Amino acid sequence: MDEYLVPSGFGEDEFTEKKSRFIGRIWPVESEEEALAKIQEMEKVYKDAAHNCWAYIIRGGVSRFSDNGEPGGTAGNPMMQVLQKEGLNNVLCVVTRYFGGILLGAGGLVRAYTKGAKIAVNAAGKSMKRVWSVLYVPCPYNFYERVKLEVAAFGGIIRNTEFTSEVELEILVAAPQKQAFLERLTDMSAATIEGMETGQEYRAFPIDGE
Repeated sequence: MDEYLVPSGFGEDEFTEKKSRFIGRIWPVESEEEALAKIQEMEKVYKDAAHNCWAYIIRGGVSRFSDNGEPGGTAGNPMMQVLQKEGLNNVLCVVTRYFGGILLGAGGLVRAYTKGAKIAVNAAGKSMKRVWSVLYVPCPYNFYERVKLEVAAFGGIIRNTEFTSEVELEILVAAPQKQAFLERLTDMSAATIEGMETGQEYRAFPIDGE
């Protein structure tokens, strides 16, 4: 199964540029129908706004954008470029503008809609959808901090921790990294730590540093 980035959830942020209010919103969507329905909803809810510009990318499907009345090329396409640069799929972004009476010019509009999309992405956060190996890793307390560092180094996630006679961890790592991760734990602990795979999951988890 493929791995790809998606929004972690709904995100919203806003700013004001020369008295115009720009509100950036982003959603994870699974289909073009879902994206179009959300766009229609936003146009109804914010029908008092000057513009509701949008862009969406459906993995394995279509990518579309709209300037929604702004000069051609100043809104939808800059928003699409942000989504593409961020590497996002199955994503919809809508930037709503309340006109403040001062014209921004083409360059100003491009910068404003680019910013509107970017702050929405930042507000939502990003998750990686991929096949994760679920690992059970018991380790002595004196190795706990070291194991956490190794999980981070492999881009993994500690989903659950139980403190008993030793530290029992449920760890998720990308499936292709499973064997190398387990071998690393064994090597760095002189075979004191031996983890085992308990299953696999194909789902999205938030990632750091993106």
